[in-house]
Amino acid sequence: MARKVGGRATVRDIAADAGVSIATVSRVLNDSDDVAPGTRDLVLAAIERLGGLAPVPRARRSRIAEGAVYVHCPYALADYFGLIVSSIAETLDLHGRRLTLNAGEAVQRKSVLPGLPLMSGVAGAIMLLPPEPSEQLMTLRGAGFPFVVVDPRTTLPRDIAAVSAAHFTGARRLTQHLVELGHRRIGVIGGPGNWLAADGRRAGHAAALSEVGVLTSPELVRSAEPTTDNGFRLAAELLALPDRPTALLGFNDKMAVGAMAAAARLGLRVPEDISIAGFDDIDLARATSPLLTTVRQPLEEMGRMAVTLLMRLLERHQLEALHVELATELIVRGSTGPVPA
Repeated sequence: MARKVGGRATVRDIAADAGVSIATVSRVLNDSDDVAPGTRDLVLAAIERLGGLAPVPRARRSRIAEGAVYVHCPYALADYFGLIVSSIAETLDLHGRRLTLNAGEAVQRKSVLPGLPLMSGVAGAIMLLPPEPSEQLMTLRGAGFPFVVVDPRTTLPRDIAAVSAAHFTGARRLTQHLVELGHRRIGVIGGPGNWLAADGRRAGHAAALSEVGVLTSPELVRSAEPTTDNGFRLAAELLALPDRPTALLGFNDKMAVGAMAAAARLGLRVPEDISIAGFDDIDLARATSPLLTTVRQPLEEMGRMAVTLLMRLLERHQLEALHVELATELIVRGSTGPVPA
């Protein structure tokens, strides 16, 4: 029997098992007419034995070849999400694909995923930080509908294509930067506890502290939805501690800007009295005074990579790397400095 890769057979595996050419397997998968019935039976039997890709019905094949890409973004298209969606739209245009956009926070109250395979004129989908439970994504994957997740909220199965940034590595490098400046008592204004990105960033922060023999103090960690108002509120709580932190890390740049406002309200100077840093490097990070130290996420490249993966899925290519993690970059600006004497 032919070798299987990652639990699913490739076109090459199926061809070897059936004793036919790769081109013949491709014609069977695409339901072409120019395949002898006996040869078709051999290929279908090999697919069943090896667990390979199922043939595409003609109606579905036509929709894949010409259909639009459904972009599901249940958030406001500003800053973070706006950059990713713009990049997706530009890249789809290069591929000659139309885009059907479903965006805005009101989308979170609608059940969209179950109806995607039946949606007229839609070939596949790209989903940004989908709030739906992973079970719904697994059901959609089991239905054979091609889609890619950008910045998944929860851990996904191996066979669901996803693109994200290196949250752990980025947060670790940011905390290392503060540690090098002498900071040890660092407050964390984190994102929601059920977000994969938040978990990765907290873990990266803790790893950097452990390298210098410091454990993360629970009293220095706060979590909330990543907004400027929450950044202000949580920073005020941390700065009111009897032994206040010497630095604050925001889950994103918005929370960091809220923290800067809280520090200013208390008469604290940044970075002389308190260092503050964020994550994402959106335009807001370059509009503060002082400019914000942050971790740059490759937001536009995340959009481009999502389209690339989806195009390969639509063309029924075998993907070896389904979970793609893109590198982040530490951007040091004026909001971080040496620990106060």
